[in-house]
Amino acid sequence: MRTVIPKNFSLKRARYTQKIIAEKVIEEDCLPQKVEKAVGIDLAYRNNIAVGAAVIVEKSSFRVIEKKYAITKVSFPYIPTLLAFREIFPAWSAIRKLEKDFDVIFVDGNGRLHPYKAGFACQLGVILDKPTIGIAKKLLCGRVGFWRGRKAPIYYNNETIGYALKTLERAKPIYVSIGHKVSLETAIRLTLSFTKKRLKLPEPIRQAHILANSVVRSLE
Repeated sequence: MRTVIPKNFSLKRARYTQKIIAEKVIEEDCLPQKVEKAVGIDLAYRNNIAVGAAVIVEKSSFRVIEKKYAITKVSFPYIPTLLAFREIFPAWSAIRKLEKDFDVIFVDGNGRLHPYKAGFACQLGVILDKPTIGIAKKLLCGRVGFWRGRKAPIYYNNETIGYALKTLERAKPIYVSIGHKVSLETAIRLTLSFTKKRLKLPEPIRQAHILANSVVRSLE
């Protein structure tokens, strides 16, 4: 089933919303001194249904502490650079069901690494007022600079808006950026500390991906 653009949708209003979100993003660490628990956010789709998954993982053991999901109707089509408008509600619906506390959010999507510096991770972080990190599997915009060890800066409009990060030596990199209330350096450090050896994605996102797709399969 094809999702149509809502009749009241305005690209001008959407871009204005992104401008406001971008202005509200805090690029400084507003985290507990010791970050121990992170929630991963991912979505999966089945026809006109969206499944938002939220999974809390403990850093020291990579143990899943809690997982919740929400099933919603897709109310907005896929439009590049406007992904947050499609995914924010199912993601928010899942995360609000969590009963346990967490320190930071990993989002399967971009944050500052976005043409308007207001990707999905930024919008979710600002709405929830929580430290948030964007993790993308593909480069949305910008160019990758010189590699230094496992990371390389990503430049856009003469500004560093994220980093390409090799969590696995022979795999393609992931792309890390600020969502909200975290510095870029800390975002990279936490991404590495929440990623298991021999795996590519941070464990909270990996577990959220597994949950979302499991729920989608059950809908078949």
